[in-house]
Amino acid sequence: MSTVMLAEEASAFRRGLARLRATGPAGIASAAVIAVAAFAAVFGPLLAPYDPDLPNLSLSWAGPAGGHLLGSDVYGRDVLSRLLAGAQSSMLGPLAVVMLSVTTGTVLAVTAAWRRGVSDTAISSGLNILFAFPGILLAVLAAAVFGAGLPAAAIALSIAYLPYVARVLRGAALRERSQPYVAALEVQGASAIAICLRHVVPNIGPLIVAQATILFGYAMVDLAALSYLGLGVQPPTANWGVMISENQDGLLLGHPLPAGAAGLCIVTVVIAVNLLGERLFEQAQAARG
Repeated sequence: MSTVMLAEEASAFRRGLARLRATGPAGIASAAVIAVAAFAAVFGPLLAPYDPDLPNLSLSWAGPAGGHLLGSDVYGRDVLSRLLAGAQSSMLGPLAVVMLSVTTGTVLAVTAAWRRGVSDTAISSGLNILFAFPGILLAVLAAAVFGAGLPAAAIALSIAYLPYVARVLRGAALRERSQPYVAALEVQGASAIAICLRHVVPNIGPLIVAQATILFGYAMVDLAALSYLGLGVQPPTANWGVMISENQDGLLLGHPLPAGAAGLCIVTVVIAVNLLGERLFEQAQAARG
């Protein structure tokens, strides 16, 4: 790796830290929570002290004791192990939704802003049609057609979120398209693709990041709801939404910890992501204003 590339990466890292510090204590705390959740998503299955999917009915609804810090669920499986293992699908599923929707939305937004005219009208009309379909409804239809599971639910939600991303980014891309530096680059013979990739997209990058963080929280809630309904991750695979569904009877039987711990994980991560997303969005709006 060349010295120039290292310098560019170091500069990008410093800019990222500066943006994070600018979000204030709430933003920094939210980033810390997200970092812990991401660590659990990557290493959780390796850190789980017990097999998260192996039932032991003799420990059904057992409270915290011995090596079971959070007790056992309805099937006698260690709750902490299932939380750690379930972080993987609970975090990677929303990440896949965000990557698909933000990438596609950015391409459509920049294309509409650059070409304008008929292309802009066609893309905007297509986005208006997608606005009519709620994400949960599309996911239910996808499960009915392709079968229940995380891939179908993630693809359906990414399509449902697409118009929200593209609509916001289109306005920002239109403003960039009208900047004098774009006309200067065109006069110099730079191609449209080069201008968009090297200048337009990086300049609206903070807004893209802000949209991605906000959508992540929505995707996590929707995917957890689908798993709760049996349309997302399928039991006995560890997942926070599945854990709530399997252990909901414990809330009435005096064993709230298995379902409550999973619900608390979802709520904590969603709040952290939304707080960070709001702070980043405010920064992007201030920079544009």
